[in-house]
Amino acid sequence: MDKVDFSKYLFHPSSLGDIMTESRTKETLGETCKKHLTECYVQEKYGRHKELVNKYIEKGLAVEEDSITLYSRVKKKFFKKNAEPIKNDFLTGTPDLFEGETIQTATRIIDIKSSWSIHTFFQTMAKAIDKGYFWQLQGYMDLTGAPAASLVYCLVNTPESLVQGEKNSLAWKMAVIDRDADPLYLEACEAIDKESYFNDIPIEDRWIGFEVQRDQASIDRAHERIGECREFLNKLP
Repeated sequence: MDKVDFSKYLFHPSSLGDIMTESRTKETLGETCKKHLTECYVQEKYGRHKELVNKYIEKGLAVEEDSITLYSRVKKKFFKKNAEPIKNDFLTGTPDLFEGETIQTATRIIDIKSSWSIHTFFQTMAKAIDKGYFWQLQGYMDLTGAPAASLVYCLVNTPESLVQGEKNSLAWKMAVIDRDADPLYLEACEAIDKESYFNDIPIEDRWIGFEVQRDQASIDRAHERIGECREFLNKLP
C-alpha cells in the first residue's frame, strides 16, 4: 500500500484538545496526542474510522435542532444550523452556529451542546470550561476569523427511543416479568421520565453559556503543534 503524505493533513478543531496536551517527558508530543494521531493515521491510510457511540452522543445528535430552537427562543433571534464546511492551511470543520453575514465573516461562533440530564447540565455551572472545548473554539475562530465564541449547553427532552431504551435496560437488570404489574419497576420508570423530560422548566433556565475570546497566541501554538504532528505522521510506515 502506498505511503500517505500527511504534509498538508488538516485536523478538525475537536482534535486540538488531544494534540495540544503536553508531554510528561522530554518528548514534544504527549501520549494522548500520539494516540489520537495513530487514529488519524489508521483512518487516512486504511479507511477505518474509530466510532464512539453512546447514549450521550446519541441524544446530542438527535436533539441538536431542538437545542438550536431553544437557544433561538431564549435569544429572540433565529439561528439556523450551519452546513457550510470551512478550512484553512491547518484545520477543517463546520461550526454549529454563527453571528455575522457569512461564516467567513463571522463575528461570533456558537457551539451547541445538549446535556443528557438536568444533573449533568447544572454541573457545567460549577466548573471552568473544558480545555478540549477551549481548543475547539479557538480552532473555529481560527477558521472563521471570528474574535469571539460561545459554548452553549442546552437542556431539552430526551428522545422517546432513548427513554424506552433506559426502561428496557432497567427491566432486564431487575428481571421484571410483567412490566405493567411490577410496582418497583413502574416507580423507577416514573423516575426515568422525570429525568428525561423538562417541559415544566422555563426555557430561560435551560441554557448555560460560556464566552471565549480569540487567543492568537494559542492559535499560533496550535499551528506549530500541527506541523509537529504532521512530521510524526509522516514518519509512520
